[in-house]
Amino acid sequence: MATYKKRGSLKSKVVVENDLSNSKTAEVFQNLDLGASKAENFVAKYQNGILIFLATVTISVLAYLGYRTYVFNPLKIEASSEISQAQYYFNIALDDKDSDSLFKLALNGGNGKYGFLDIIENYPGTPASELAKYSAGISFIRLKQFNEGISLLKEFESDDKILTSLAAGVIGDSYLELNELDNSLKFYEKAISINQNSFTTPKLLFKAATLASHMKKNQIAEKYYKEISNLYPDFEQINFVKAEIGRLENLR
Repeated sequence: MATYKKRGSLKSKVVVENDLSNSKTAEVFQNLDLGASKAENFVAKYQNGILIFLATVTISVLAYLGYRTYVFNPLKIEASSEISQAQYYFNIALDDKDSDSLFKLALNGGNGKYGFLDIIENYPGTPASELAKYSAGISFIRLKQFNEGISLLKEFESDDKILTSLAAGVIGDSYLELNELDNSLKFYEKAISINQNSFTTPKLLFKAATLASHMKKNQIAEKYYKEISNLYPDFEQINFVKAEIGRLENLR
């Protein structure tokens, strides 16, 4: 019996597959077209808002760059020059026994020159203004105006951790003068946490430990005395520290 090959079957299969493939491709392109149309419609609908937003961002960036270049940077240079006289009075006052008049000149200015308070008011945000806050805070405290000094030192900000730690320590001293013992201990501890060094840290630890002992917070006191003993064995009052450790251990 003769066998016949069905010549058209393979061709038909290929045609069907091609048709399916073309159909799917067309569907994909159709979906892309629909997506593009939706995007175009969205842009068209909100075009004004988008343009306003982009313009606002651009103007803001340009304004900021312009401000930094033409306003803030010259202001920063001017402030650095203006603070020099106040800082001169301040530096002399630190080494002068009769210093009240000099601290007042540093704060309020003299001979037509700005004082620290003028720098803070007229040059906000500049490095000179931050230095003025620190120096003015110290000046007020040396004049026994503790609340004013505390307020300025709390506002003081700097990348210099040693100076920031010193500021916190002075706040602790000031609260001690005001007999606000909890706040005093809090700021001594804050000063310790900001920076660790062999110059200021043992002194701050000693202040915190002595105050905690006075407040009957014996565990805290013992902890700080032991830190001094372990980390700073050359501390000038190390014998007293060791005696206090022994006393506190016997109280447990």
